[in-house]
Amino acid sequence: MAHIKDTAMKRFRILLAAVLASLLFCGVATAAEHLRLATTTSTENSGLLAVLLPPFEKANDCKVDVIAVGTGKAIKLGETGDVDVILVHARAREEKFVAEGYGVNRRDVMYNDFVILGPAEDPAGIKGLADGAEALKKIAAAQATFVSRGDDSGTHTKEKSLWKKVDITPEGQWYLEAGRGMGEVITMATERRGYTLADRGTFIAYKSKTDLQVLTEGDKALFNPYGVIPVNPKKHPHVKIDLAEAFVAYLTGAEGQSIIANYRKNGEPLFFLYK
Repeated sequence: MAHIKDTAMKRFRILLAAVLASLLFCGVATAAEHLRLATTTSTENSGLLAVLLPPFEKANDCKVDVIAVGTGKAIKLGETGDVDVILVHARAREEKFVAEGYGVNRRDVMYNDFVILGPAEDPAGIKGLADGAEALKKIAAAQATFVSRGDDSGTHTKEKSLWKKVDITPEGQWYLEAGRGMGEVITMATERRGYTLADRGTFIAYKSKTDLQVLTEGDKALFNPYGVIPVNPKKHPHVKIDLAEAFVAYLTGAEGQSIIANYRKNGEPLFFLYK
């Protein structure tokens, strides 16, 4: 009987040790830090984040929680302290974000360019134009369908600057404000046989889903730089500034830059590095 009790006690101790070990493991697993990143739909739609984030998460024992929205909303999340770091593409707005004390240590990460997409039939006749604003002017004159992001994103900001350049306020049935991300807007423009302004990276990633073509490109005004900015801990003391700064160092360092430079879709690079 004593032997049976001893055996039962040993089993109980082994089981108890296993349960405690399991609880300890779960506690450690759930203790990993979370970095809140607000970024653009273009970086997510391109597929870049799926390959860029895992090495950082592994090296820093953390999880990056991505909020993919337009640049305007991403900046607003930074202003309210709802994220730790932002990765966006509207340089003037980024500089304002830093100047007003909401962000610190803005760094260039990568760039590509904007292009104007349209159907092969090109009813507005913009194919081959290098001037983005003039292309939009011709689209407006023809009242050809144009699908706008309409979401205060970096792309939408660029589009509005082009309309302003030719002194046009786009309105009417031909002009559709989607309020959607870049991928969805490309899909809508495809379905409506219309035009849209897109970042080249998302267009390349969506080539298998659209028959729209690049009709206008090469304008210096269509340059599209991306910057990363940690949220200022003096404004929001709860932000994880050390982890945010580690993220900035990773994106702008050798490993992150190599991943960005070598990332391709359909054999084409989506983003480029500053020399």
